[in-house]
Amino acid sequence: MRYTKLPNTDIEISKICLGTMTWGKQNTEDEAHVQMDMAIDKGINFFDTAELYPVPAEAETQGRTSTYIGTWLKKTGNRDKLILASKITGPGDYTKHIRTGGFSKQNIIDAVNRELKRLQTDYIDLFQLHWPERETNTFGTRDYTHDENEHWNQNFYAVLETFQELISDGKVRFVGLSNEKAWGTMRYLEEAKYNNLPRPITIQNAYSLVNRTFEGDLAEVSHRENIGLLAYSPMAFGILSGKYFKGLDKPNSRLNLFKRFSRYSDPQTMVAAKRYMELAEKYGLSPAQMALAFVTDRPFVTSNIIGATDSAQLEENIESIHLKLGEDILKEINKIHSEIPNPAT
Repeated sequence: MRYTKLPNTDIEISKICLGTMTWGKQNTEDEAHVQMDMAIDKGINFFDTAELYPVPAEAETQGRTSTYIGTWLKKTGNRDKLILASKITGPGDYTKHIRTGGFSKQNIIDAVNRELKRLQTDYIDLFQLHWPERETNTFGTRDYTHDENEHWNQNFYAVLETFQELISDGKVRFVGLSNEKAWGTMRYLEEAKYNNLPRPITIQNAYSLVNRTFEGDLAEVSHRENIGLLAYSPMAFGILSGKYFKGLDKPNSRLNLFKRFSRYSDPQTMVAAKRYMELAEKYGLSPAQMALAFVTDRPFVTSNIIGATDSAQLEENIESIHLKLGEDILKEINKIHSEIPNPAT
């Protein structure tokens, strides 16, 4: 395994983070425990969860992923070996079964306390805001359109002030963002800087061969402000493994189960994914490992969040840490990107 540090801290984390959102829906508790055992054995010390997991968000399964992590932590006693990240859900119809009211002080504290109970731990290392409260272009919406009638008041200061209390109480160590944009990221950093409040140290956004939109304004923010990307969906729901073009996908694969994530099955996304698969095969590489290695080695990526529904997939994905892409293949990757840019935005 390779390691780096969480930005602005002395905390060492693995360059690969174990993603968990399938546990409790596509994976059983026993399967989740096997994956965690494998991750630890392979040198991964960074796990990421969220209060809404597993995905898709449903009332009957909500919180089950973190519960599985908690039972594993109790069984193994491995809490001191881990850097553990979680998230408070953002507002919207998709998550109204969890709570309403956005990132109020009461809601943030409630989310942290409930996660602590599920995870069976006294503290969470990194607690993230899962997506913004305001209306913005996330989750497959390419461009921003301003809504003059939006009912949202800026509360960046109040959110960070609440986290200051949680940090003082020892329940949270650091704050992170997720699915955030450049403006929101800079506003949080501004409030932290000028009001001596907790500074967000990471941003967890989608990033893959078929979605490199982070390389716009956010890449500059990441470099200049030292806020590291935790890249999620580096395999674009598995399409970058090549299995959908070879008839190797299973009925319970993410893309087959969750049709609402249409950006990953868009025709242009599929065209690009097939070209990346063919490129990997030209160089004698696993398409999955090529896709993951590309993400892991981007200079603004702090850790690459990988997940899998079975142990064989997980092992292959973890082993991508040993692959370094040469200049020739990177040029060909960028050629495909220039011809089919960001189809899975």
